Amino acid sequence: MANTPQSKKRARQIERRTDVNKARRSRIRTFLRKVEEAIASGDAVAAKAALQAAEPELMRGVTKGVVHKNTAARKVSRLASRVKAVAAK
Repeated sequence: MANTPQSKKRARQIERRTDVNKARRSRIRTFLRKVEEAIASGDAVAAKAALQAAEPELMRGVTKGVVHKNTAARKVSRLASRVKAVAAK
């Protein structure tokens, strides 16, 4: 348990940031899920639109420190290739 005033303050700040980060991560996952659903349905137009909406959201997570840069790049790359494959069919 935190004892000093500074450590108590930091504990409060961490608690607030955790809630913000949790909400942001959840929002990113929602966008990614929409892309996955569009790919699964086989709708190339919807999949492309969903990917275009999800990419900035993922990159915003990178700038906010919720997601690592390489993780976001990997996810976007893999989703893009899958969307491209759906469009090719």
